Amino acid sequence: MSGPAQSRLPPPPAAAGLRERAPAKVNLTLRVVGRRADGYHELASVVGFAGTGDRLELEPGPELALVLRGPGGAALAGEGDNLVLRAARELAARVPGLTAGRFVLDKRLPVAAGIGGGSADAAAALRLLARANVLAPDDPRLAAAALATGSDVPVCLAGVGALMAGRGERVTPLALPRFGMVLVNPRVPVATGAVFAALGLAPGAHRPAPAVPAAFAGRDEALAFLRGEPNDLEEPARRLAPVLAEVEAALQASEEVRLVRMSGSGATMFALYDDCRAAARAARRVAAGRPGWWVKSTVLG
Repeated sequence: MSGPAQSRLPPPPAAAGLRERAPAKVNLTLRVVGRRADGYHELASVVGFAGTGDRLELEPGPELALVLRGPGGAALAGEGDNLVLRAARELAARVPGLTAGRFVLDKRLPVAAGIGGGSADAAAALRLLARANVLAPDDPRLAAAALATGSDVPVCLAGVGALMAGRGERVTPLALPRFGMVLVNPRVPVATGAVFAALGLAPGAHRPAPAVPAAFAGRDEALAFLRGEPNDLEEPARRLAPVLAEVEAALQASEEVRLVRMSGSGATMFALYDDCRAAARAARRVAAGRPGWWVKSTVLG
């Protein structure tokens, strides 16, 4: 990995182009394989990214600031330490003279939903700051700032299908087949800490880590693997948010569905389909029956 002296790129053509997508992170599998003495949980998770997400812009300047917009902006208005600002401060602590500026976040994903919205926003902020400060994408200070910001931020910084391991610091790219996908959140926030507490893994406990293939030959092979590797947080999340049973039933009712599962610590569930047309049909049915839910037809991969 290159050091700071080797991590400079030619300047970007114009600051006006400093925009980044912050795609939803989807934990296709999530195994909790241990709990460290410091309280962090060891994970092994196959992660993919959706075609939907938030949008982030950066207007470089002397002062660090954040403006919230979009349908989910109001839900974050009371936060004193948004992950976008935290990521910027973590990178500034590692890069002397870092140019920051005014971030504008178009918040479209539901919050506390298990699809890494805040982590994806933080990762997008780091990518924007790297471009504004002509840092190479593999600058080790970016990875260090990502992990210091949050356990899901390193995999979101990479932004590609991957196996995430440890507390999130080990990210191994993994090519995933393309699927149509529906994301459904019943607009019930679930606190990650409460879900891990309900799991009840004692400090020092260890479980076998799953064997993940280096690649999948196709959609059927990927589905066979995914069906055999669950999300260990789904059962405790269901105890905290019983509405997840309704979400699962609504998604399972679509004839073309291939897999239904909860992402992350919930309460968003995803369903996979062979193509985006099947996903769109399923999303319309779910949205018509549950108009109060957040329902999004998209793609995985």
